[in-house]
Amino acid sequence: MLFFGAKIIANYWLQIPEAEMTLVALSPAIFFVAISSVMRGYFNGRQNLKATARSQSIEQLFKTSLTIILVEIIAIISHVSTEWMAGGATLATTIATFSGFAYLYLFYKTRQTEIATEIKSTVNYKYERVKTVIIKILSVSIPIALTAILSSLNKNIDSFTVVRSLRKFMSEDMAISQYGILGGKVDMLTSLPLSINVAFSTALVPAISAAKAKKDNKTITQKTSFSLLISMLIGLPCTVGMFIFAGPILNLLFPKASSGELILKISSLTILFTILDQTINGSLQGYGKLLTPAIAFSFRRFGKIYIKYNTCSYSRNWSIWCSVGVSSVPCCCIYYCIYIIKKKYKIKFEFF
Repeated sequence: MLFFGAKIIANYWLQIPEAEMTLVALSPAIFFVAISSVMRGYFNGRQNLKATARSQSIEQLFKTSLTIILVEIIAIISHVSTEWMAGGATLATTIATFSGFAYLYLFYKTRQTEIATEIKSTVNYKYERVKTVIIKILSVSIPIALTAILSSLNKNIDSFTVVRSLRKFMSEDMAISQYGILGGKVDMLTSLPLSINVAFSTALVPAISAAKAKKDNKTITQKTSFSLLISMLIGLPCTVGMFIFAGPILNLLFPKASSGELILKISSLTILFTILDQTINGSLQGYGKLLTPAIAFSFRRFGKIYIKYNTCSYSRNWSIWCSVGVSSVPCCCIYYCIYIIKKKYKIKFEFF
């Protein structure tokens, strides 16, 4: 759908015709991302995070090196056509995604016999009907998938609303440029702390699930408290640092295109809320409260759409301030849910 609908999406939805080649180059990655996600989830459930970490490392290594190589080659061939260069950079992402999938496949194949033997030797091993297995998987995966979908909708909302709202204050070229700053530089920088924190939120799910099955509230308390503490130690300094040093950071990383200081300052305020969301989501999923994160994210996303469409006419930076406001809402909702779980499971950890 993305491959054949790239022209329609680029021209009518995004209203950026130059993005067509990028969407075409990105479309094959969807298949490999889907399969890789399932395999990573399987190994995470077995608390074998090395497989996920190595596959992601390989993916990023290929992405970095191939992006530089392909963009340089296409720049020479196309006489520096930015449209084709962007397509080449995205093609590098697709190839890198395949490399991560290939590693996971080989990792599984080499351990397939060992895993099968381990499963058969367990006390609770029994055959289950395919229908029963599918129902169990869907009951767990649909709420988690809904949370992930709502999370990824954030960029889609921005892509559909930012350019449209900015056209009221500037030309189309300037609006596209501002969206490029938000999506290409600012989002990348503000998502860096989340990438560091994702290890804790990912590890929390199987760890808390196992502790809950054993009714080991002490382990649940320790792991939840430690992960929240680490998230604060990552998120708070990053928020303060990016807000104060937004200009120097952009000058250091993008010396020839360092614009976007104010956008980075405003967007940095979302880091603390989002990073806490990430950790709390992991703990809630481990507790079995799968719908709670999805409901909280729904409040944020629909609130963001409503606010942006109804108040973006106030100023060019108002939509970014809206993102800060709606980011804090689910954080408060989820903390309330943590309070309920604390009472239910008699978990004792201090809020501060």
